[in-house]
Amino acid sequence: MSSKSAGRKNTPNAAGETRKPTGRTRRKENQEFVADMKLRTLRPEELLHPAQLLARFTERATELISQLPQEARPTPATVNAALRQGVLEAFRTRDEHIARLVETDLLASMPEQGAKAIRRAVRASLVDMGVRVVEEADEQELFVVVEGEGEGFELVRPAYVDQATDKLLLAGQLRRIPVPRTTPEQDGTGAVGAQGVDAK
Repeated sequence: MSSKSAGRKNTPNAAGETRKPTGRTRRKENQEFVADMKLRTLRPEELLHPAQLLARFTERATELISQLPQEARPTPATVNAALRQGVLEAFRTRDEHIARLVETDLLASMPEQGAKAIRRAVRASLVDMGVRVVEEADEQELFVVVEGEGEGFELVRPAYVDQATDKLLLAGQLRRIPVPRTTPEQDGTGAVGAQGVDAK
């Protein structure tokens, strides 16, 4: 969907009332979306093919190996086996990723599915693929504070971490908020202090 069509949704009229998209507007937006998807679709000759990819890698590897001293050159069989294994593993990973996206797209296209069900399906897919979703402010090194004032924190956006490499895929966002103070009757100690961090 183009940004132009997205900008027309629920626009206020002269009286300040929000106008909902009409049937004609929805049809036009759907047509624009379909046209955009056709432009994005790869042509058959552009699709990745394992055998063609392996042939290109082998050709390039042969050129590089020919520059090495004779005694340091690996055998052609060793090179071919290593390249073949690498290409097959890359395509296996790609297939798994595409399968997850297909499942999510099918779920999202079912009219009876609500936003919560789709959100849970996406989250489950991420976790299954080894992504840790952090929604607690305790690990503040994974977050950036975007706004607000106070000693407490409120979650704006979760952080995403690759569990295999511990690499931060996307930093989370926190908003500073005032922390309510407890009374002596509330904490039972007679002390007045700040409560814990709220990250929900």
